[in-house]
This record gives sequence, structure tokens and C-alpha cells, in this order.
Amino acid sequence: MFKKLLHEYPLFVSIVTLVAIFPFEHTLAHTLGGNIFGFIIVFSVIIYAALNVSHHAEILAHKYGEPYGTLILTISAVLVEIVIITIMMMHEQNIHLVRDTIYSAVMLDINGLLGLAAIVGGIKYGEQQYNVDSTNSYMSMILVAIGIAMVIPHFILAEKLSLYLDFTIVMFILLYIIFTRIQLKEHRYFFEYKVTGEHTNEDENKDSIDGLYHASILAISIIMIGLLSEVLSIFMSNNLSALGLPLTLGAFTVAIISASPELITAVRSALNNNMQNVVNIAIGASLATVLLTIPSVLLVAKVIHLPIDLALSPIQGIMLGLTFLASIIHFNDGETNMLEGFVHFVLFIVFFFLMFI
Repeated sequence: MFKKLLHEYPLFVSIVTLVAIFPFEHTLAHTLGGNIFGFIIVFSVIIYAALNVSHHAEILAHKYGEPYGTLILTISAVLVEIVIITIMMMHEQNIHLVRDTIYSAVMLDINGLLGLAAIVGGIKYGEQQYNVDSTNSYMSMILVAIGIAMVIPHFILAEKLSLYLDFTIVMFILLYIIFTRIQLKEHRYFFEYKVTGEHTNEDENKDSIDGLYHASILAISIIMIGLLSEVLSIFMSNNLSALGLPLTLGAFTVAIISASPELITAVRSALNNNMQNVVNIAIGASLATVLLTIPSVLLVAKVIHLPIDLALSPIQGIMLGLTFLASIIHFNDGETNMLEGFVHFVLFIVFFFLMFI
């Protein structure tokens, strides 16, 4: 156990960075150069720690199999996202932070992550197969969830909005419990696809994996990310204000941090001709973000009395509409190719460009 801990470099780097930068936090925050330097250092360490979360989640995934594996990975990423959003909500009076982060995460997962993986996999294999039942299940749930939480609030009277958000919390928790049970029990085969020639000789090593150890390191890493995010939020807020950058860039940064472990895993899976794993990670992460992040941050906002506006802006609504329309067309045949990946990646580029105009 002790020898294993000595090799947890990301964890040690996170602790050392937190201890080293904490005394100089306010000094760095007084100058633009200090803010930029502090942001780069802390952001890099958080990404490093997030990749460590991915590493331990992948080991747990190997131990417990699919679809438990991708469920562990996506929930770990969403926990990182919830922790960062909660910390930033306490420092920034931005009522659109949650909305913009969820929107950014969905665009990043479906268009950026899945699009890039489909391009890479398409270049290497041409077409890659997956279980179409999984995409149908994910997409129907995401459409309903975003409609409930981010479209309907446009039409709710202001004096009734708080009651509706409380109702949304209950409904989303119920939806996630039911969907997870279906994913793991009754319709588990929806989210599985046997790749021809897939290697399974590693299964014999599962019993030697210490699940408790890897789960503990994963949890500690998430805690360290939360502590570092508190420092990051100060530098980020100062940089956005000083450089005149859009506030949505802060939300996109949060999405990048939480999605970074998934991105590496998804591209690796695409290169191994395992598009089912990519689908489970990318679209599953979007669903988990919506169904878990929204009720979590709504509860936090309720406790600390912070206002939240989840209603999508017109541009966000149009971009999500185009994303879902393209997804419905592309994900109805059980195959991905380079062209489909390119279409989604173009939507991601447009999304990023729109943040600055």
C-alpha cells in the first residue's frame, strides 16, 4: 500500500501546489501577470489531478466491467464538475454559471469529444459500430431533461419558479435512479457491444485489483481538485474581468476540466475500435451532467441562498437544437464515420466562436 502511495505523483503535486501557492494567493491576485501565472499553474495541476481521477476510474472500470466502468468514469467527472461549480458559485455572483457550464459540457461531450473520437476512429477504421439502443436511450433522456430544466423555466411565472425548481430536483433524482437501474439491470445489454476480435485476456487480473485503494485515491483527488478550484476561481475571475473576456469562458473552463479525463479515454477507445465505450462516455457524461449537476447545484444554491437562472439563451437553444437534430440523424444506424464526426466537430468550433461575439 505504502509503495503504491509513493507513485501517486498527481496527488503529491496537488498537495504541494496548494501549500505553496496559498500564502502568495493574494499577492499574485493584485497584478495581471500574477493572475495569469497563478491561473496557468493551478489550472495545469487541476488537469493533472483530473487525469489521475480518470486513471483510477479506469482501473475500477476494468475491475467491475461494463457498463459499471463508464458509469464510474462519468460520475467521477461529474463530481469534479459539481465541486468546481459549487466553489465558484460561492465566489462569483453569476446567476448563469450553472446554465453556461451545463451547456458547455453538453456541447463539449457530444460535439467536441464524440466528434473528435469519430474522426480519429473513422480515419483508422472507416466505420465503427455500436449498439443503437444506447444512443436512443441516452438522447431521449437528455432531450427530456434539458427541456424540463432549461426550456420550461422560460414559461414559468417568477413567483412560481422556486417551487418549480424544487420539483425539478425531485424529478431529476428520480429520473437518474430509474435510468441507472435500467442501465445496470433490466436493459444492461443496451449499453454493450461486442467488438470483433476484442481482447479479453486481461480479465484474469481483475481479482488482483484493490478496489478500496483506487476508490480512496479517486475520492481524495476529487477533494484536492475542489480545494485547488477555490484558488483557481479567484485568478479566473480577475483575468476575465481584466482582459474583458466573456464570463462564459469561465464556464467552458469548468467543462474542460471535468471532461479532460473522458476525452483521453474516448479517443483511446476510438483508436481501439470500441465506439460503444465512446458513446457511453460522451453521451452518458452529458446525461449525467444534466441529471446530477442540476439538482446538486440547485440544492447548494438553496442552502446558501444564491439565485440561479437555468433558462437557455436563444443562441444556446439553437446550438443545442442543431446538436440534437444532427445526433438524431447520425445515431440511428449503429455506425459512426469520419463525416459524422466532422459535422459534430464543426458545431463545436461554432459553439466556441460564439462565446466571443
